[in-house]
This record gives sequence, structure tokens and C-alpha cells, in this order.
Amino acid sequence: MRYLLGQFEAVVGPAHRFRALDAPAVSRLVFVCLGNINRSAFGHAVALRDGLASTSIGLATTTGAPATPAARKVAREMGYSLDEHQATAISDFQRASGDLLLVMELRHAHRLLARGVPADAIALLGHWARPMRYHIHDPDTLSIEYFRSCFATIQAAVQGLATELKAANSPSAEP
Repeated sequence: MRYLLGQFEAVVGPAHRFRALDAPAVSRLVFVCLGNINRSAFGHAVALRDGLASTSIGLATTTGAPATPAARKVAREMGYSLDEHQATAISDFQRASGDLLLVMELRHAHRLLARGVPADAIALLGHWARPMRYHIHDPDTLSIEYFRSCFATIQAAVQGLATELKAANSPSAEP
């Protein structure tokens, strides 16, 4: 249902405001989901591998929580490690100038807006997936096959974003 609502809002609503990217102004990527134990943790791992300054946070999590066993397994299959990952709650996160908060769902963007994050500091990660996704559904409690599909979407989106940031000489891509 959240997927359909996200698609609907993206077509008829203000989702376009979460697509803009001022690459030269981006100094760090911040991957955002609810628990910071699956999607955002994996996005962060992919970004680090691609040489991007990044971190990840959860909107409803406990700081220090590990990645789920399924997330660790699928990440390992894809050549990444989430073994050392520890969740960070948004309440323990300090946003900095130049942060681009990359959300998995439109509702995450709305929560960030409600916390005072400016719309131009928020983007839908799925914008860089092909095909574009307005909603990258939480794989928690779903099948390992869905974890694989979800993580493949996240990997492709992060790599697409990395290409764009590097081409624009973004500070987030500096060694």
C-alpha cells in the first residue's frame, strides 16, 4: 500500500521537489530509512566502496543496533560487509551543511521535513535507480529473494548517483 501511495504522490504530488541535486554543494551523503539496519546501512556500504563521503541514520531505531542477519547475508553475497554496522538514531545525528539526505520512501522525506530539514537537502534515492523508484520497500521480515532485489536496486541507485557526483566534482567524491 505504501508503494502505491508513493507512486501516486510522485505522479500527482510534490515528489519532484525530492529529485533536485546540486552536486557541487554535496559534501556528504546520508542514507535514511526507518531502522538503519537494512536499506540505509547497505546504501552507506555501497557509497563507501564507491569512494563517497557518507553515513546512515534511522528515523525509528536504537543507536547501536546491528544490521539484520538477512541484510548481512545478502550484503556478503554482493561483496559488501555489514558486520561492523551499528545503527544511528536521528536523535543522535548532527546534520551538517552540505549533507544530502537520501530517503527510501516519500514518508521518510515528510518526516525529515517535519523535523525542519529543508526540502533541498532531501532526495529520493530511487531517483537514480533504473527504472526510477519512488519507493524502495523495507525488506525487513520479507524473503531473502526480496532482500536481494531491494539491495540490487539500492546498489544500482547509489552507483548511478556516484557517477553523477563524480562527474560534477562533488566534494562528497573527493579522496
